[in-house]
Amino acid sequence: MKNDNRPIGVFDSGLGGLTVLKALKDLFPNESFIYFGDTAHLPYGTKSKKTIIEYSNEICDFLNKKNVKLIIVACNTASALAFDFLEKTMTVPIVNVIDPCVEYATTKTKKKLIGVLGTKATISSKSYEKKLLKMNSSLKITSHSCPLFVPLIEEGLINHKITNDICDLYLDKDIFKLIDVLILGCTHYPLLIDKIEKYFSNNITILDSAKIVALYVKKIFEKNILLTAKKNKKNDQYYLTDKSIQFNKLAAIFLEESSINIKYIKL
Repeated sequence: MKNDNRPIGVFDSGLGGLTVLKALKDLFPNESFIYFGDTAHLPYGTKSKKTIIEYSNEICDFLNKKNVKLIIVACNTASALAFDFLEKTMTVPIVNVIDPCVEYATTKTKKKLIGVLGTKATISSKSYEKKLLKMNSSLKITSHSCPLFVPLIEEGLINHKITNDICDLYLDKDIFKLIDVLILGCTHYPLLIDKIEKYFSNNITILDSAKIVALYVKKIFEKNILLTAKKNKKNDQYYLTDKSIQFNKLAAIFLEESSINIKYIKL
């Protein structure tokens, strides 16, 4: 087997991409990773397409200079608005979080009724809707933006009463009554999965993009022979564009590591 011990690059606007990183680390224990959280500019969901492309391109340039073998855009907003541009400009394989979920969702729905939750930018782009209908034109898509979820998570308010109230505001709606598949169209949202599940019956499949993306990456690795043959001794690297106490706390807990060594940089 060819041994490619270059690291894998993963980026998001903040800590939501940690859900993807955790799934990748579980599936690929031999690999090393470079995680980039653009905490100075979050949330991406309220930014313009031009701005998101600019930020995403700068991050990918940074990761390229770190000699990564693959870049994962672990942000739905960047995947929706910047991926087409990035795919044309990057010299290494690049993966978004939308395509794997769209492909998987179409295999899981029996009623052909799919719901999508996401940021304002992701929902407004209609990326999920367009891609789902391209795969199956008979699907009925119900999309709803949840713009306050990301700030609440980034502020460490997951278990606060205000988050419960916001969940009521966004999720207690008749528009979701008939769907049988729900796509969490933001990598932050799985951190609220326990709350989200309460609004849906057991007959609904809620898709966590993290695990789906990790399996998608596995196919790419096997096709392009990019796997590391033995345990990589290099430590994972974490970069943020602004200090975030919540990131440090959540990263250590979520990734089950005693400490996270974070470096702060300016783009």
